[in-house]
Amino acid sequence: MKMTVKILTLRTEAEALLLSGLLDQAAIPHYLKSFHDSAYDGMWQTQTAWGTLWADEINRQAILDIYNNMSTPETGFEET
Repeated sequence: MKMTVKILTLRTEAEALLLSGLLDQAAIPHYLKSFHDSAYDGMWQTQTAWGTLWADEINRQAILDIYNNMSTPETGFEET
């Protein structure tokens, strides 16, 4: 039986959606858990991080590799 664990904390919704799309393309099952709380109208979410990515432990390294590759200069994105 596979164990679902928290793999990453994601900073923004854009980062979460990009990574989720890349994981879908790689057929890696996962889910995103937003920190949004309607009681605080999302204030907690914007001050800390967007949310977390959860997946099977067996896929941890593949997910981290995809995440690290999407964040490097080789992808064409510039750091600010």
